[in-house]
Amino acid sequence: MANIKSAIKRIDVTKRQTLENKARKSEIKTYVKKFEDAISSDDFDEAKSLLKVIDKKLKKATSKNVLHKNTASRQLSKLSKKLNSSK
Repeated sequence: MANIKSAIKRIDVTKRQTLENKARKSEIKTYVKKFEDAISSDDFDEAKSLLKVIDKKLKKATSKNVLHKNTASRQLSKLSKKLNSSK
């Protein structure tokens, strides 16, 4: 355990940030699952609206340094490709 006051503070900050990052990633995964369910049930309007939400969430995660820019871009590209090929 840390003895220095600033180190103790950093541990607390890191715990809080880890929880926030985990929540953001989990939210993205939930929307991706909803998107894939919409694709499998041929509900393309719902899938298209979910793709917009996922795009927004991925960009937000990128700006907060939760995900790398290329990772977010790759995930969005994969989902867009899935939507366009299933129409």
